[in-house]
Amino acid sequence: MEREQVELEAPGLDRRGTLIRYGHFGRPVLVFPSEQGRAWDYENNGMVDAVAPLIEAGRVKLYCVDSYDHVSWSDRSIQLELRARRHELYESWIVNQVVPMIGTDSPGVSDIVTTGCSLGAFHALNFALKRADLFPVAICQSGNYDAASWHGWGERGDAVYFNNPADYLPGLSGDHLDWLRSRLFVLLTVGQGDWETNPTGSLPSALKTAALLEDRRIPHELDVWGYDAAHDWPWWRQQIAHHLPRFC
Repeated sequence: MEREQVELEAPGLDRRGTLIRYGHFGRPVLVFPSEQGRAWDYENNGMVDAVAPLIEAGRVKLYCVDSYDHVSWSDRSIQLELRARRHELYESWIVNQVVPMIGTDSPGVSDIVTTGCSLGAFHALNFALKRADLFPVAICQSGNYDAASWHGWGERGDAVYFNNPADYLPGLSGDHLDWLRSRLFVLLTVGQGDWETNPTGSLPSALKTAALLEDRRIPHELDVWGYDAAHDWPWWRQQIAHHLPRFC
């Protein structure tokens, strides 16, 4: 399998960002790691192997990136608003460094799919909702889509509001909402097993988010797996292998 690793400048963040590309041709898929993860986590946890037939067939190219959650959403020592402002630096890195690199590497191919597990699912959804011009499909696995539930405290202003789907989804309206309805598709997958069903877990958040998408009439699908499907890599490997072929 063709594999290439590059380091990209990440202005304002605490290190350069790693991007690893898997594949030689096909639809680009931007992969966000789980909480505080690195670009190689997807491979190390068997997710690349899970979709290897698609990669080898030239149907998909994976672009796995670093997270910067450790200086943003996962830093419980700072107020939620500051976490959101730091996340905006990560957003800038994705849009201004990662996306152009994908465009250069996959010329003539557009419409990047986003995906991720756990906190990576939050990023996949948030980026797709905010930049559906770049990311018209989001495959979100076992995410919590309300940043305020992550031990959030202190001031909450515009930075939180505009980076938290649980906040801004209910307020979408007008021409922009009409455009999202014509452009975006969201797939939410979640299990009912260990670590999925606690009050701030993925299942309650997925159900709430699906209801918000339904209320806004944004095209989406909620795929709830069984009581044995845990918040863990073995299940995420099965889910991505099942769903990704639909989009490439």
